[in-house]
Amino acid sequence: MLRGKRILLGVCGSIAAYKAAYLTRLLVGEGAEVKIIMTASSRTFITPLTLATLSKNPVLTDFEKNDSGEWNNHVELGLWADLMVIAPASANTLAKMASGLCDNLLLATYLSAKCPVVIAPAMDLDMYAHPSTTSNINTLKSYGNEIIAAEFGELASGLVGNGRMAEPETIVTVISDTLKKKSPQNKPLQGKQVLITAGPTHEAIDPVRFIGNHSSGKMGFAIAQACADAGAHVTLVTGPTSLSIQNPSVHVIRVVNASDMYDAAASVFDHANIIILAAAVADYKPAKTAEQKIKKTEGSLSLELTKTVDIAAKLGAKKKEGQIIVGFALETENEKSNAAGKLKKKNFDLIVLNSLNDAGAGFGHDTNQITILDKHNHQQTFPLKSKTEVAHDILDAIIKFNV
Repeated sequence: MLRGKRILLGVCGSIAAYKAAYLTRLLVGEGAEVKIIMTASSRTFITPLTLATLSKNPVLTDFEKNDSGEWNNHVELGLWADLMVIAPASANTLAKMASGLCDNLLLATYLSAKCPVVIAPAMDLDMYAHPSTTSNINTLKSYGNEIIAAEFGELASGLVGNGRMAEPETIVTVISDTLKKKSPQNKPLQGKQVLITAGPTHEAIDPVRFIGNHSSGKMGFAIAQACADAGAHVTLVTGPTSLSIQNPSVHVIRVVNASDMYDAAASVFDHANIIILAAAVADYKPAKTAEQKIKKTEGSLSLELTKTVDIAAKLGAKKKEGQIIVGFALETENEKSNAAGKLKKKNFDLIVLNSLNDAGAGFGHDTNQITILDKHNHQQTFPLKSKTEVAHDILDAIIKFNV
């Protein structure tokens, strides 16, 4: 799998940097072409000469080449690589990657990379367990990066716990598996058009207030990334969310309310092979929207509500032969019976059920726990996983249903 592949290896300041030599040797031995970028602090643990000798390529350490006025083009490096792996990835570099900081060649190349990125953290156990590190790792996962969890063992501090960088053999296996997923024969949605709705809708009460819900859009965005990785051209219609997705195969349409979301989805519905309705659409909206901000008074305020457009029902009624529609159901009681009823009523082929009674599932989390039901009365329940992993479970269910 690695023969002829171009691997860009980033090495950060960690005692585990010595393992980069063995990792480089393994990659070259598998037939890969390896180029290496080192941070300034990594050079105190292992020399560029060692890695240059093993990789058979000059090691890059800065934007400028040897005070020559020539520069190491981070954009070209990002385009050159079939895969970028950062091993070891220090807590400092993880934090910078998660927040988009860009103060060295490695970070600039990471931000420019168009290829899959694999990250192998390494640090002391308290640093690895710190909430800020956990948050940064989850953020990087949400960007679509592959994280190889640190392993348990004796650390440089003398403590024993999680924090050791995964062994080079493990990293090579993950790299090979990641590239295998990206290969042309592993693009089951090649040439397919996929329509996805995501996020909440906001139904205006007045110019500053709205009726909405806590949906973050994370699940829909993760599904969009998974479908694009599988070769599909994706139209993602999203309600208000701070999320973004950088993928040329994903066209994002941003809307605010249910009516706009329906119009946007309906405009591409006829050309879609697969429709995935992951948005949490507000069920009700004010019958009238105040043109000016409603002022607080001593008395109570009453709002007359009316139903919003039922996007799922209207699109389900328009379904043509050959189209697959996947709905979502977030329930708090009688979960499976309610989901099965919605599946039938709205003419879905599959429905993804998650319950607010399951810890870590539902709105706002980076994880989800789902059960997938189909119209043939088959169902499959999955354990709690990251939303990136859940997206691939949903994609697998769609592919199996369509076979």
